[in-house]
Amino acid sequence: MKTQDFSVAITVDDAPEKVFNAINNVRGWWSQEINGNTDKLGETWRYHYKDVHAVTMKITEIVPDKRVVWNVLENHFNFTNDQTEWVNSNVIFDISEKDGKTEMRLTHQGLVPGQECYDICSNAWTGYITGSLRDLITKGQGAPNPKEN
Repeated sequence: MKTQDFSVAITVDDAPEKVFNAINNVRGWWSQEINGNTDKLGETWRYHYKDVHAVTMKITEIVPDKRVVWNVLENHFNFTNDQTEWVNSNVIFDISEKDGKTEMRLTHQGLVPGQECYDICSNAWTGYITGSLRDLITKGQGAPNPKEN
């Protein structure tokens, strides 16, 4: 049986360059609680949301206006027993032009049905991509998690 990696896509009227730049502005659409550079090949950065989720990502591929790949080095959820979920998975952003529009597809390679976090994580990714990232691209303002006190 083939595993089904989670995937979600959006289509916008904006140029691939604008979509690419928005993806790399992780503080602008995912969270303001990011430590490290999120836009350079080989960089490692860390995200956390309260005591619920913490993840360390390494940027393993950047192809301007086409693709960004993050590899998950470390991950912690406070709601799963299996703390290895996400570890060594890849978060892939593919950008392509179709019919005069730009499609951006996020595939979380390794996030599959049956994992403890699948429902929560797939819903969260869908919300961030179809809401906050889309708004950052199309309106210039996303809705990232705010900086914690």
